[in-house]
Amino acid sequence: MDGKCEVMTNIGLISENDNSTVLAEYKGLNRAVTSFQSEAALEKELIKTLVEQGYERLNIKSEDELILNLRKQLEKLNNYHFTDGEWDSFFTKVIVNKNDYIIEKTRLIQEDYKQEITLDSGEKKNIYLIDKNNIHNNSLQVLNQYVNNEGNFDNRYDVTILVNGLPLVHVELKKRGIDLREAFNQIERYQRDSFWAGSGLYIFVQIFVISNGTLTKYYSNTTREFHINNQKKKKSNSFEFTSYWADQKNNGITDLIDFAKTFFTKHTLLNVLTKYCVFTSEEDLLVMRPYQIVATEKILNRINIAYNNKFYGTLKSGGYIWHTTGSGKTLTSFKTSQLASRLDFIDKVLFVVDRKDLDYQTMKEYDRFKEGAANSNTSTKVLEEQLNDSSAKIIITTIQKLSQFIKKNGNNDVFNKHVVFIFDECHRSQFGDMHKAIIKKFNKYYLFGFTGTPIFPENARTIKGISETTEQIFGERLHTYTIVNAIADKNVLPFRYEYVGKIDIRDGVQDEKVYNIDEEKLFDNQIRITMITDYIIEHFSTKTKTSESYVYSTLDNVAVVAKKENAAEIKSKKSINGFNSIFAVSSIKMAKEYYAEFKKQLDIKNSNLKVAIIYSYGVNGEDGIIDENSESTEALNTDDRTFLENAIMDYNNMFGTSYDTSSERFQNYYKDVSLRMKNREIDILIVANMFLTGFDAKTLNTLWVDKNLKWHGLIQAFSRTNRILNSVKTYGNIVSFRNLEDRLNEALAKFGDEKAHGIVLLKPYNDYYYGYEDDNGKTFEGYKSLIEKLTSKFAPGVLMQSEAEQKEFIKLYGAILKVTNILSSFDEFKDDELINERDKQDYHSIYIELYNEFRNKAKQEKTDVTDDVVFEMELIKSIEVNIDYILGLVKKYHDSNMEDKEILVTIQRTIMASPDLRNKKDLIMAFIESLDQDSNVYADFESFMNSKKKEELDKIIAEENLNKEETYNFIQRSFEQGRVETNGTEVSTILPPMSMFTPNNDRQEKKNKVIDKLLEFFDKFFSISNNRF
Repeated sequence: MDGKCEVMTNIGLISENDNSTVLAEYKGLNRAVTSFQSEAALEKELIKTLVEQGYERLNIKSEDELILNLRKQLEKLNNYHFTDGEWDSFFTKVIVNKNDYIIEKTRLIQEDYKQEITLDSGEKKNIYLIDKNNIHNNSLQVLNQYVNNEGNFDNRYDVTILVNGLPLVHVELKKRGIDLREAFNQIERYQRDSFWAGSGLYIFVQIFVISNGTLTKYYSNTTREFHINNQKKKKSNSFEFTSYWADQKNNGITDLIDFAKTFFTKHTLLNVLTKYCVFTSEEDLLVMRPYQIVATEKILNRINIAYNNKFYGTLKSGGYIWHTTGSGKTLTSFKTSQLASRLDFIDKVLFVVDRKDLDYQTMKEYDRFKEGAANSNTSTKVLEEQLNDSSAKIIITTIQKLSQFIKKNGNNDVFNKHVVFIFDECHRSQFGDMHKAIIKKFNKYYLFGFTGTPIFPENARTIKGISETTEQIFGERLHTYTIVNAIADKNVLPFRYEYVGKIDIRDGVQDEKVYNIDEEKLFDNQIRITMITDYIIEHFSTKTKTSESYVYSTLDNVAVVAKKENAAEIKSKKSINGFNSIFAVSSIKMAKEYYAEFKKQLDIKNSNLKVAIIYSYGVNGEDGIIDENSESTEALNTDDRTFLENAIMDYNNMFGTSYDTSSERFQNYYKDVSLRMKNREIDILIVANMFLTGFDAKTLNTLWVDKNLKWHGLIQAFSRTNRILNSVKTYGNIVSFRNLEDRLNEALAKFGDEKAHGIVLLKPYNDYYYGYEDDNGKTFEGYKSLIEKLTSKFAPGVLMQSEAEQKEFIKLYGAILKVTNILSSFDEFKDDELINERDKQDYHSIYIELYNEFRNKAKQEKTDVTDDVVFEMELIKSIEVNIDYILGLVKKYHDSNMEDKEILVTIQRTIMASPDLRNKKDLIMAFIESLDQDSNVYADFESFMNSKKKEELDKIIAEENLNKEETYNFIQRSFEQGRVETNGTEVSTILPPMSMFTPNNDRQEKKNKVIDKLLEFFDKFFSISNNRF
């Protein structure tokens, strides 16, 4: 907080909300306007608001004027006047370097904003693009309706905010009532058609804001870039990562003018741009959300106040942050650690986790945010060296290593240093003992905790006659962002809770002690275990949506990373089918019984489900155990350890590994299981307590429960399932074999609010099937009514003639896709579906045909015809068949001596109903025509496609006169990475020699043409051929 920290150092205790980036509380404007507001009027009101807040209004109509203004603003910022020669050199080499694109421009703003130039005199001088130390030295200007006519089409941009003359924020507006995603899609079209054109200054944009007046969201340039490069078809998963602004009480600020009066205040916008953006080592720009910024500033403020008033070493020097699981606590802690370590008086910042796999996970995340920013340690000895090394400012360690260090060192210089401790998952009971050790040894500590589920008096455990709350250990709560807030903001997913009553908890038993006596008799019987195992196997595919596919980045060298500290991770993108699950059971005994039953039934059913088990010693309890995730097997009894040893042997056979229950190898097994769960390689992981807290896997969508959970243990366990991944994963699935509904409501009320139930949990089946009305009186149409409309208005497979009919169909079928995606995991839906597979294929085909038709119109016409059309292509794509299914049909056709023409018709219809296979129809049909009686369908298909792939690539190389070796290398890398890298200098290496400075921008046009061809080639062959050439 530039300026803020210095002020507090000088004057001591000041207001907590002084100079905050996020307002403490914002009361929206009460506007009584009821008349229609056009997009132009909305834009005019926005600009008026910005000018009132001190923005300079510009009336720039040409690129020359834009460049001249940039020169003036940079001269003003740097208090220096360029000569024409100096400016031309700086502008050409730094600002409009033709080899730079979004990533390079982002690095220029976020990291390399200080550039050294050589003056005409021969002297060296630093030129700043932005002042990050004194943010109010930067100038803010606003311009609107700027026309770029040097791209593929003439584009007119709504509102642009210039920082020191550079367009760093772009606002795209739609009139009220229009889907917000249309503004998002409009920005995609600008990027494709014109942002790069001319001098390409609009590539500098860091943050995009989209609004329809009523709703306003913001997101980073790389969110949009991901959308364009990884989603040739319009999908909505990157749109899911756009954010609302809010005040410190998490009240959403969605109206455009309210947003302008908060987010666009000079202080807030410049703080966000200069301090609360993180440009990761993976070249993603992360813009922090308001609650993350609030938490960071609250902690920094508390540190400064404690230092100025000598509160350090007391409860007043700390506090805790209650941010729900999955809301991005690691990013918040990273930025907090980074900024705290820069305070002059702070010697060390320790981020403390409670187990080894989180140590690794956090280090990888910190390295992703900023490579080399933190130091991890493999032993207590290394930790000691880091604590004594003044250059090691940020250290990540485990609670166990920190405990060992404190025990071994009676005296150490670090005990008298100013040390900030940040504890992750601070609701864990282990932190009570750690807290006592720290306050005993360290004299100048600042102690903070992050938790998604604080310990209150109601859910505090009593250990040795003492129960401690989070507030007693860490001090007062500094900020709250509950599960209700996160789901309302769409930062995590809601849950679908389903109770499957194989055996119920005894009704009417109020006495917990009486109940506990009978618990094992009720739940631990073989008939029940057999029935539940059978249910899980039978319903696994439905609950985890295994018929649906998506592309996902996976780790290729799991075993190496699991065994070797700091091993380099090798990743590639693969097509993944569905999600995976955890099965939480009540004890090690039950875990063993279930694992044995799964082995037995999977063998009988000849199922290829991959089931693993993991447990370690711990004291069992209803809401978890005292050491929730012990990595030691030493205290296991002989029977339990032998069983686990044999189960790990099964795992070794499944994955080609060599683990066992010895200390180090079990820790490696633990890590391997964690990585393979994240890779979607394990289908069902059976646990007693492990993996139910702290473990994050986006591919996990289902938790099976045969365990009595309550309070924070319940919320933590459920929250393993609700990470956002894509538009197919719309909720976390909780399938419970014990009636936990009362406990669920109790936990939601404690960790959310009285309205939590209606926000956190999905509605019942009938609401989605028949429709419902929400608390505000808004009506939501159900599946049955939507299908009746569809079948009465549109015949399967018949293309509509008028554009109005086409748009009506697109909207209606999109709504059906959404509600079907939710209903598909309800058991009863398979008997209630109202449309057969053949008709569904025909409707899919029409939907895809219209999508392609509208896209082609957009390319051919100056005006955009898709403004009021949003396609749900990800949901279409997720339910499509893959090439293996098609090859199965081809084999069936081949086995009929190629005489069953009905199979050929089915193949063609199936291909046309698939967005991914449709452009491969000619290839697949050509392969079928090449078959003879001796053909091996699967082997011949691979060689046929590889041959065609090489043939088509050679054709592109010849047509465009490309460098053959470089092109093959480029495409090889693209197939390995799962995407074509269209930015940066890599594409340029394959182009023929051309001047960069032709008046008609011939080189850029050539580059765009080559990129289009390579994207089309990649899309055609990626999913149906291997990576070899």
